[in-house]
Amino acid sequence: MQNKKNKVKYNLKNTHYAMLTVSEDGVVSYGTPIPMPGSVSISLDANGEPENFYADGTAYYVINNNMGYDGDLELAMIPESFRKDALREELDSRGVLIENASAELAAFALLFEFDGDQRHIRHVLYNCSASRPGIEGKTNEESREVQTETLTVKATPLADGMVKAKTGDSTDETVYKDWYKAVYMPAAADDGGGEQGNEEGDA
Repeated sequence: MQNKKNKVKYNLKNTHYAMLTVSEDGVVSYGTPIPMPGSVSISLDANGEPENFYADGTAYYVINNNMGYDGDLELAMIPESFRKDALREELDSRGVLIENASAELAAFALLFEFDGDQRHIRHVLYNCSASRPGIEGKTNEESREVQTETLTVKATPLADGMVKAKTGDSTDETVYKDWYKAVYMPAAADDGGGEQGNEEGDA
């Protein structure tokens, strides 16, 4: 594959989510990524700062405190599928979405990309949850203004410590092209390649 290096990035697009399942013995798997069209913006701040351990009068050791990311994902409109799958709203027999206070929010992977001057930069956050969006709107005035919807997203490490992955300058072409077919999982150390995993098996 061509090894082209980006100098800049811009334009959020291709947001997807994939539902996360963890078995009783701790095996992580994902459903097939589902598009979330209408990406407007994403703003995620790193959660957790390195901490110094002091001994012998100096910073003897730096403790890594990576707790993932917190922030907002703004969309033109939150898809009904996401409301059902991740926010656990229920569709009744008459096609009405019902929000229930006793519903447990579900975990998911969040996939998205930015344009680059050479190639797109594709990301996945492995273990996300989203808070319920607020209700906001206003009447039309002299001109129409699109009312977006915002999800507050918390991305935390999986049990093995994995937080996120993104494509780089030398990412395998097949991995790059198949990014939205299945959630990318790192290969074993002796494998030398990448693998994609989902609930139905490797793709």
